[in-house]
Amino acid sequence: MGSAVERTDEHVREYLIYRGFTSTLKNLDIEIKADKEKGFRVDKIIDQLQQFVQNFDLFGLKEYWLYLDRRLFCRLEDVYRSTVNKLRTSLYRYYVINTIQKGNLEKTQEFFQKQALELQGQAEWRDWFILPFIPAPEQNSAFSPYFSRQWADTFLVSLHNFLSVLFQCMPQPVLLSFDAEVQRTTSLTEENEQLRQLLFALQTENRDQRDGDEVVHHKLPVYVQNMDRLGDTELDLVSSTRAASTTATPSRNFFSTFLPQGKRTPGKPPQISTGSSPSQVAVGRKEPPTNPPAKSKETVQSKEVKPMLSQTTSSEPVSSQQSQQSINQSTSQPAHARHKRIQEHEKERKELFSKPPSQAPEKKTETGETEPVTETPSEPPESSSSTKSSAGVGVEGGGLPAEQPFIKLSQEEYGEHHSSIMHCRVDSSGRRVASLDVDGVIKVWSFNPIMQTKATIMSKSPLLSLEWATKPDRLLLLGSGVGTVRLYDTDAKKNLYEMNIDETHPRILSLACSPSGSSFVCSAAALSRSGSLDAVPRLPIPVSGQLLLWDTKTVKQQVQFSLEPEPVAINCTAFNHNGNLLVTGAADGFIRLFDMQRYESAMSWRAHDGEVYSVEFSYDENTVFSIGEDGKFIQWNIHRCGVKQSEQVLPQDATGPFVLSGYSGYKQVQVPRGRLFAFDSEGQHVLTCSSTGGLIYRLTNGEPALESVLSLGGHKAPVVTVDWCSAVDCGTCLTASMDGKIKLSTLLAQKS
Repeated sequence: MGSAVERTDEHVREYLIYRGFTSTLKNLDIEIKADKEKGFRVDKIIDQLQQFVQNFDLFGLKEYWLYLDRRLFCRLEDVYRSTVNKLRTSLYRYYVINTIQKGNLEKTQEFFQKQALELQGQAEWRDWFILPFIPAPEQNSAFSPYFSRQWADTFLVSLHNFLSVLFQCMPQPVLLSFDAEVQRTTSLTEENEQLRQLLFALQTENRDQRDGDEVVHHKLPVYVQNMDRLGDTELDLVSSTRAASTTATPSRNFFSTFLPQGKRTPGKPPQISTGSSPSQVAVGRKEPPTNPPAKSKETVQSKEVKPMLSQTTSSEPVSSQQSQQSINQSTSQPAHARHKRIQEHEKERKELFSKPPSQAPEKKTETGETEPVTETPSEPPESSSSTKSSAGVGVEGGGLPAEQPFIKLSQEEYGEHHSSIMHCRVDSSGRRVASLDVDGVIKVWSFNPIMQTKATIMSKSPLLSLEWATKPDRLLLLGSGVGTVRLYDTDAKKNLYEMNIDETHPRILSLACSPSGSSFVCSAAALSRSGSLDAVPRLPIPVSGQLLLWDTKTVKQQVQFSLEPEPVAINCTAFNHNGNLLVTGAADGFIRLFDMQRYESAMSWRAHDGEVYSVEFSYDENTVFSIGEDGKFIQWNIHRCGVKQSEQVLPQDATGPFVLSGYSGYKQVQVPRGRLFAFDSEGQHVLTCSSTGGLIYRLTNGEPALESVLSLGGHKAPVVTVDWCSAVDCGTCLTASMDGKIKLSTLLAQKS
């Protein structure tokens, strides 16, 4: 308590100086010097008592003890009164013994004369009145213990402990509890960090075990052991029966010789697979269902099961029918083992995070299926049409209403930016967020346990892009408008180094860090795409650009990728889970897939009418999702170049350009720069932009491809970029708008 009082006094002094209360400050210093409680410092109180004893100041000793009694001891309960009396008796004896040891018999006689009326009725002092008349009291058996050093030390320690406990138990003002609150918050933060690291370790261990099991099952060669989630060895068979597309670049037999088989879910050929990659169809057959069957409990469970294909070892050409039969046979074996591992993982997850019981009652249908009764989630007006159509499909097909997948626990706002946001990204650990506005100001902030700004980055040159490094995750890559990329340490709050990319292509439009952490890809363009346009946002002539690979260790350029048919500005880039594949979306509407071990293009196809704004791999990485200037959200099969698996037309406020109406008819228009969509941890749901907040859709296997399930809301201006952090069970959705506000929505996933 004494240290807290001392620090609080310093804070009060600083406050008085800041306010200019000099007279109050002088009075405070005077009263602190005359403070008899010594700032609740027990050692100083003991020193004051010893000073009175050593100076033979009986009057001062009595007055000081009476002050302590009136100020402190009188607040104690009656059961402690006997302890206070014993301490006072020992203090007086300590004074008398000191007078005899120092040979000052006059002070000894003075003590008994002045204290006779007070002490003569007390039994513990009855024998002490003869003390001045004994020639050698230190040798008397009745008084010799009090002359020992041990007794004096025991008394002083007892008094010290009594006062310390008393001060700790006294009621304290709120101002003095500041240090305790800081320590408690710090301990909670450390505990949360330990639990977070434990969770990450469990998830990583489970993921490694899953990948390891898959590698053992397929007996993959060493060259492709880290690519167990990608590829299709049946690609040659499928592509041989497919007509060549006029807008597609041949895949050069890349996947047939380089990648292992991809994940597919078991199912009959005429039916659409219900794996984690939505709207996937059986290889060699693509027939839209005319009447989707009802979603049974087994079908819902199969969404969690993602068995993989066994690798085909035969090099002889076979027919498409034989290929289909071999795929069906290979997918039937690992399904049971995979489902068992997922059940074990769910059991561990539920032990770590207690889930509230589902409040929606369930009833049994006539067919024995479980039908959860849920309320219709609130949706904005713009999604009403798609909701009606999806509902109609469910009714016609005999489907059951789906359970609400997420519960919005809370929504917080980060408002440190003063202009429209361009990028907003969470790091790989889910602890920090980096947000960039159109003024080039970057804020690095955390939201757990409290929302707090960690660093503010200002730059003389305009900043156009950012990306978190993978290893270590505290580093941030910053792309500028003058052809440079900086590596910034968010903990040390300083630039580690700056790389000059290309003077002829100064606009760094996109950055993507390899999962290995040793390199990054940057897209450099010759001309800018203005963030605020008055007329048509689309450029009539594609902007020249370059796609480069840089090594973060040597700080040198490794590769310049070939962009065919002509060099063009790359708007968006994304790696797969192990960094062996890179997908890009360009201003010419093409999606290009690059082999990062051969550093060459594996395939490319015309994806959108206009520019490609955002592109991402699916959860199983067998497909790619993209959003373009034509307002379409499309899923592409990377094993069948340029073949769509699903397509959904989104409203303009989800794809851009984004329009913010101002006063007197003024309108601010912003072309998309950051991510326009983000997936949850299982790839079953996608978060998109809207004019009032984020919208969460469920990826389906039918028409429409997206089913609206939850509107996050909370914004008064159009949302221009989103991100979804699923590092913990409670996912966090980030939605950033044109007014500089970033909403952080915490969701709880409801899993059966």
